[in-house]
Amino acid sequence: MQCLAMRPVWEKIEEEIEGLETEYFDIDEKPEIKEKYGLKDIPIFIFLDKDGNEILRLEGLQNKEDLIRIIRDYWGQ
Repeated sequence: MQCLAMRPVWEKIEEEIEGLETEYFDIDEKPEIKEKYGLKDIPIFIFLDKDGNEILRLEGLQNKEDLIRIIRDYWGQ
C-alpha cells in the first residue's frame, strides 16, 4: 500500500520538473524487474543515468521536497 500512497506525490513531481522521464512497475506483473534490480521492498525509487546505470536508490516512503531536491541535484535542474 505504501507504493500507492507515493503515486500522487510522484505525479506532482512530474508536473513540477519539466522533461522528467519516469516509469512505474508493478513487480507482481513484471517479476523480471524485481529480479533485475534485486527489489525486496516497495516503494523503491531507482534513479538511472542516461545510459541506464543506477546512480541512486531510495527505499520506502519519501517526501516530495526531498525527492525534488535529489532529482535536481543529480539532474542539474
